[in-house]
Amino acid sequence: MLKYLYISFVCVLHALLNTSHVAGRDFTHQDMAGYRERIKSMFYHAYNNYLENAFPYDELRPLTCDGQDTWGSFSLTLIDALDTLLILGNSTEFQRVARLLQDRINFDIDVNASVFETNIRVVGGLLSAHLLSKKAGVEVDVGWPCTGPLLRMAEEAARKLLPAFQTPTGMPYGTVNLLYGVNPTETPVTCTAGVGTFILEFATLSRLTGDPVFEEVAKKALRALWKTRSEIGLVGNHIDVLSSKWVAQDAGIGAGVDSYFEYLVKGAIMLQDEELMLMFSEYDKALKNYTKFDDWYLWVQMHKGTVTMPVFQSLEAFWPGMQSLIGDLDNAMKTFLNYYTVWKQFGGLPEFYSIPQGYTVDKREGYPLRPELIESAMYLYRATGDPTFLKMGHDALESIEKISKVECGFATVKDVRDHKLDNRMESFFLAETVKYLYLLFDPDNFLHNSGSQFDTGGVLNADCILGAGGYIFNTEAHPLDPAALHCCSRGRQEFLEVEEMMLDLKNSHLHSRSPSNIGQAAQGDTKNEIEIGPVTESDKKKRKAPILSCPSQLFTTKLSVLGQVFSDDT
Repeated sequence: MLKYLYISFVCVLHALLNTSHVAGRDFTHQDMAGYRERIKSMFYHAYNNYLENAFPYDELRPLTCDGQDTWGSFSLTLIDALDTLLILGNSTEFQRVARLLQDRINFDIDVNASVFETNIRVVGGLLSAHLLSKKAGVEVDVGWPCTGPLLRMAEEAARKLLPAFQTPTGMPYGTVNLLYGVNPTETPVTCTAGVGTFILEFATLSRLTGDPVFEEVAKKALRALWKTRSEIGLVGNHIDVLSSKWVAQDAGIGAGVDSYFEYLVKGAIMLQDEELMLMFSEYDKALKNYTKFDDWYLWVQMHKGTVTMPVFQSLEAFWPGMQSLIGDLDNAMKTFLNYYTVWKQFGGLPEFYSIPQGYTVDKREGYPLRPELIESAMYLYRATGDPTFLKMGHDALESIEKISKVECGFATVKDVRDHKLDNRMESFFLAETVKYLYLLFDPDNFLHNSGSQFDTGGVLNADCILGAGGYIFNTEAHPLDPAALHCCSRGRQEFLEVEEMMLDLKNSHLHSRSPSNIGQAAQGDTKNEIEIGPVTESDKKKRKAPILSCPSQLFTTKLSVLGQVFSDDT
């Protein structure tokens, strides 16, 4: 298994870093530069309209040119777009927005927030921005990347989510009140992705700050979920986090499950964790055995393996890109081409697509400008250099500009059949869709660094290599630098060793000042007399996380109808 994990790590480095930077056969360097400028214009048309018409609300409503709060009143689009600004080369605006967020964002608010969405968008966005701060020309704190204002904000936000993990199973509730914790009437039913999509952000927090609680709760949730798989190795769609009983037993790779598998792979690579890769490899075998048909992935009953829904969901389009990270390029290419045919049929991916009928599913015809197919194109182009993926990016750019562009931004496509629009521009459009599209056409972007450029930093002036490539994107496309985790872990370990030595010296000094030894000191010599209190257990435990409490009242299950189980919001 260690050999398999090593091979996977080499594959992701090869896919992201070591491929040729020569443009595809059908795309000249001039073409690539032209597409990058068009994508920048797309970004700024959306971004500037958000600032002018929607800030400080979470999201822009592009048809009415105003804003709305959607996920907790965090000015979410600004957080989600922050690292994209730097990737597009705008360090000046990155610096301005970073200062603005530090001045304005407050997490002590009476708001019921999605634990999943707050983690991937807010915590992930702030962590990424923190790790990119020096690259953006921000004057960072001494000891960066192991300290800094954006890191402290990310930690504060994550701590607001910790009460959700205080369950008998360790699997978190789906919603938490940022001021009061988990509501006593909160439903214990949450989706699989809502349990298993924390290890990237929470492990990063633990490694950077030295507080193990975040990584511990994320790992506990993953292990608890692993124990619930069926006898044929599959997991369902929604689970009761108090009893570990499956409420929705449809197994697949799409909505409600998707990022769970993604985080097993990316967590294994980022943390070099054999356990996580073992989990994924076992799931991968079961998924291929029971859900894969003609390079499509269907939905099946998790215990029997019988088909329950022969549909393709747009969220599943991340899968080929993830397969490229473990070197499964042949299967990735075949599945990607299936998904690409759907895009070409409609100029976007409908939320649900009936594979037998070759058409949309009733009431699931929308395309909210999701990034997943573009994401896979970016990964696969980096891995293969095949211009097919640039062609897909060209098609996406043309479709979005032609169909979704309005005076005040880019609007969700309500129906891919007639291209009617809806009054919403999700924050992930700037965080993911535009970012992956730009990176597809920018082979020399610093995120594609092959190790030729790097920076240094760390605790106690430890000489750590940072920014040398190998970035891991969270499921909201916020890039995380694995080197920073090692840097802070190593530097902090050295710090703790020094701290332990100082405690030993402290104890030794107390012993030398005891009544039996006090006469040995020269009388009247006061310059060496230091007032030192007794060494307490708190001295030794001061770095441990506080114990959290959770409500003891009974919880009321509020399971939605099946049609809402596969919702846009996981």
